[in-house]
Amino acid sequence: MRSFWTLYSKEMLETLRSYKLIWIPIVFIILGIMQPLVTYYMRDILEASANVPAGMLESFEMPEATAVMAQALGQYGTIGILVLALGSMNALAGERSSGTAELLMAKPVTPMVIIIAKWAAQLTLLIIALGLGAAGAGYYTEELMGPLAWGEVAAATGIYGLWLLCGVSLTLLFSSFLRGPAAVFLALALVAGVSLAYSLLPTRLGWTLAALPGLSAGVLVDSGTVGVGPFLSAAVLIVLCIAGAALLTSRNKLPV
Repeated sequence: MRSFWTLYSKEMLETLRSYKLIWIPIVFIILGIMQPLVTYYMRDILEASANVPAGMLESFEMPEATAVMAQALGQYGTIGILVLALGSMNALAGERSSGTAELLMAKPVTPMVIIIAKWAAQLTLLIIALGLGAAGAGYYTEELMGPLAWGEVAAATGIYGLWLLCGVSLTLLFSSFLRGPAAVFLALALVAGVSLAYSLLPTRLGWTLAALPGLSAGVLVDSGTVGVGPFLSAAVLIVLCIAGAALLTSRNKLPV
């Protein structure tokens, strides 16, 4: 446990020194508050446009607060997961390239402890960034659109955070044997492929982790029940990513 806390503190210090603890939350805050602001001023934007079809402004209706909040969380499905993947791509690849990984492996710590410490640091960064972004989005949504049930907002944010954590875990796995950019590309490609497969077969693939974004929106909009299948599949993927990264790190290979 002492080794874990030492490595975790090192990772968090590196995150602070590289300004990831500053710029990533700022990006999430901007993404979060953009959706309610753009939605609220959409009518003015359309009025200022010269190419609006006749009758479009008359039929424009302001969406409900819950729908806007769900759309705000959905903004993190593309840019947000890309930012997190870029922030974590050198967690292992960078250390292997610089030789730091060999120094860590020479110390009396297991590869599993190293990987878990890095994963926990990325999880901390994700919680801070997504928490601040969702709080900013919820504040402006409530001020401009109407009241929100903050318990449901927290639940929806947690579900969406699990989806983002899957992307981060995949990036960590791929960075254990590839260079950073290649790890990001493969992680994003796999996430996009799973999402595409779910969009084509939502009934048959409703148990997969790709259903998490839809479940997150459903908590806000529909307030329906949430199945355990997507959570179990996400948990299995995260565990496999951590175990696989630890196994590959123990081989101490140079990046290809």
